[in-house]
Formats: sequence, structure tokens, C-alpha cells
Amino acid sequence: MMTSGNYMRPPEEEKVYEVGDRVEVNCDHEDKAGQRIRGWLKGTVVEVDDKLLAVQFKENIYLTDGWMVPDKILWFPYDSANVRPYKSPRSRKSDINAKLANL
Repeated sequence: MMTSGNYMRPPEEEKVYEVGDRVEVNCDHEDKAGQRIRGWLKGTVVEVDDKLLAVQFKENIYLTDGWMVPDKILWFPYDSANVRPYKSPRSRKSDINAKLANL
């Protein structure tokens, strides 16, 4: 009889981003009142290469050392914890409505 060994868990599914995808990024930016805050901000993927993706924003964004980014584009590695796919509130409502319809 063969003993079972301990195995590492399988790697998480790699997120694949394409140009035009909506994402949320945890970064320094201005809120509607013009105050600088750190939080999740919606943006659009504008470039994808082998290791990095570029996200462009409509609002002013800042580097951690305080400088404003003039082109409003930040670059991130694919596995960054500061980037996640954006899910609109509408799609969440439709998911809830679909679940309720199945009851």
C-alpha cells in the first residue's frame, strides 16, 4: 500500500488581462472633494506586455512619495495584490436576481 504524501496546493489560476478591461487599483488618488486618499479606484487596462500591465485613470493619481502622475497611467506586475478585476454594481444585482429566480 502506498502512503499519501503532503503536496503543495496547486497554483492559483493566473489572471489574464486584456486591453480595455476595467480593473480596480489600490492607489493614492483624489476623491470628489479634491482630498488625497488611498483606496480602490476604477481604471482601464491600456497596455499589456509579457510581465506588466498599464492602467489609466480619469482622476488624478499620485506616487507614494507624493508626486502626481501626469499621464494618469500606473504599471503593475500581473500578480500584484493592488490590482483586481472590476465588477460593476449592475452585474452584482443581476447575479442576485438570477439567484432569486432559481429559488
